[in-house]
Amino acid sequence: ESRKPISGLVTKFGGQPVWIGEPQWPLSKSTGKPMRFIGQIAIDSTQFSPVTARMAYLFMTDGEEYVDGTWEPDGGENAVVLQPGQTTVKTQPLAQGPSLYRMVKKLFHKQLVPEPCEFSVALIPTEDPDFVGDAERTKWNEKEWEDYASTLDGNKIGGSPIFIQSTEFPGPGRWRLLLQLDSTKVPFYVNFGDAGVGYLFFSENGHVAKFLWQCS
Repeated sequence: ESRKPISGLVTKFGGQPVWIGEPQWPLSKSTGKPMRFIGQIAIDSTQFSPVTARMAYLFMTDGEEYVDGTWEPDGGENAVVLQPGQTTVKTQPLAQGPSLYRMVKKLFHKQLVPEPCEFSVALIPTEDPDFVGDAERTKWNEKEWEDYASTLDGNKIGGSPIFIQSTEFPGPGRWRLLLQLDSTKVPFYVNFGDAGVGYLFFSENGHVAKFLWQCS
């Protein structure tokens, strides 16, 4: 956890975006209000070549009003802004807006209350096996599946996704995992349903990034 705002072009969760270019804050399709900033991912061009973007900013609708469809990659209730790059979602030039929080106990409050938070990231290099589709995995025994799943589980940048439900890439063609985020293994609150996991993907040419989540 960072006790002071993180102002560098680094991977982080919470706080406020550190924009490379002009601010592009996405708006919820249903409410028209600014989405909540979840975090920014610094993009290693050698790992994700070809890609011109240096940073991916992840947002999702989350407020007092319940909004459905935050799990859909094209539902208009989550967004990935690439800089430099182009975005197809409606945005406003807001430098700051709603950000990540955790739920904590406070004096004189019967229920947990939200508290802003911000976290830096420590990365540990590992190697993932190649992604194996549903059809091939049906031929595996239980131990083969458990070994495969345990290797791909958890929070990570890059590598192969492990889906909670069936295989779900955000569109046709080849998509590469940029971020896998397990809501049960982070020190902040994100609403990915019941013990859900979020997945942020790049298109093969690196021009488009999309987000979706699945839950049990």
